[in-house]
Amino acid sequence: MRKVYICNDSLTGIFSAIYDAWKEGKSGQEVGIALRGHLENRLFCEYTEVSESEKKSVAVERMIKKNLGYDTYWDIYHALLADDCVKADAVLGAMLAARNIPDSRKIMTYLSHPQVEKVFELSRSVANEAHLFTGFVRFCELENGILFSEISPKAQVLTCIADHFTNRFPQENWMIADKTHHMVLVHEAGRHWILAQNQKLDEEQVRRTSEKEDTYETLWKNFCTTISIENRENPSLQRSHIPRHFQQDMVEFDK
Repeated sequence: MRKVYICNDSLTGIFSAIYDAWKEGKSGQEVGIALRGHLENRLFCEYTEVSESEKKSVAVERMIKKNLGYDTYWDIYHALLADDCVKADAVLGAMLAARNIPDSRKIMTYLSHPQVEKVFELSRSVANEAHLFTGFVRFCELENGILFSEISPKAQVLTCIADHFTNRFPQENWMIADKTHHMVLVHEAGRHWILAQNQKLDEEQVRRTSEKEDTYETLWKNFCTTISIENRENPSLQRSHIPRHFQQDMVEFDK
């Protein structure tokens, strides 16, 4: 009978589930992981709720880095940020498969294994989306001087782009709100960024932009309109370079 661990869709939750499943897997027990809210009851499966803890999460993180290497850890980290209901089970499967190869640090080269392939694809997808956001994020200046941006990513990319914007604006107070996952990346001038989860923004306050911001926003829209050649517009090609889910949060596409 397969033992399936049910956990929250978070790094701490999934790593805690891997911690519990890993111990069972050592004894030969067939194990799996299901994300809460995406559970499909199947015959001949025993379902167990995971007791989530930072201690378990840190232990699994250390185990991955030590036995599978930092490159594999980052592949797993990115994969677990994806919007995918089987990502946790795929990561667990890839880690269990690493037990059966001569060099566990090379597990991500075994793309013929379906779960390794899944982790690789998810990792690449999240990394690509994060890379695009480093160029597509648009900040506006609020009345209080804070630089603010809203994005609608498919994956939980805030921690992937945090260092990029910290290095770019080290002496600025700025925030990036993820509308999809209800997270906010907060950076205080001269300090390290923090991630706030399950936060509800004051919509009225974040819409109060400075007078200077309003002026520059108008200038930028006029500039984009002016350089556009109507007879050469190609919306299909434009969407291939800037997909619509990026455009919705970019000021130059706000008609």
